[in-house]
Amino acid sequence: MSNPPSERTRVKRYSQNAAYAPETVHAILDAMPLCHVGYVFNGSPFVTPTLQWRDGEQIFWHGSTASRMLEAAESQEVCVTVSLYDGLVMGRSAFNYGINYRSVMVFGRPVKLTDPAEKEAQLRHFVNKTIAGQWERLRPVTEQELGLATVLSMPITEASAKLRSGQPDDDQDADFPVWAGVIPVRFEVGTPEPNPKNLPGVELPPEALDFKLG
Repeated sequence: MSNPPSERTRVKRYSQNAAYAPETVHAILDAMPLCHVGYVFNGSPFVTPTLQWRDGEQIFWHGSTASRMLEAAESQEVCVTVSLYDGLVMGRSAFNYGINYRSVMVFGRPVKLTDPAEKEAQLRHFVNKTIAGQWERLRPVTEQELGLATVLSMPITEASAKLRSGQPDDDQDADFPVWAGVIPVRFEVGTPEPNPKNLPGVELPPEALDFKLG
């Protein structure tokens, strides 16, 4: 079931590409941890890249306690964006050049997690969403490290997705003699590169081979 868009989430340009269903928004957020947080700091606009993760109907991101992005974002409305580039769309005219993509914008006012147990639980959730069971393999986090990290949370109640797929929209130029079509773009996860200081006999966990993006 789709959520009704708010005035600021309603897609106006190419509205036929809009999607407001929570499952569509969630799928894009889950496919790409890299996000950009837009906010205003000392009267100037900033957009900061960071990593996000979703837990149910909440989106989370984290950073240093000294981060101006986290300091500013906690006290104001922000816009979190996530996007994936799926293909170059080569039309028969420059007007019909474009890309296939999936994107999400989430608006809201984030809050800081103040309960250390809740903060640690969300950081565990983030690490284990990346590589299953990895948090339990790692050296336990210290109280000092936990204190140096800030985690913000925001409900995914005001969000919209925009997606495009398929061939160029240039049927009117079908008789023009130039190649048209799509060049797919994929995120590729490479071969793991071990740290040369790894202890002897320490192997890559098999769950790491399941890591993927997109």
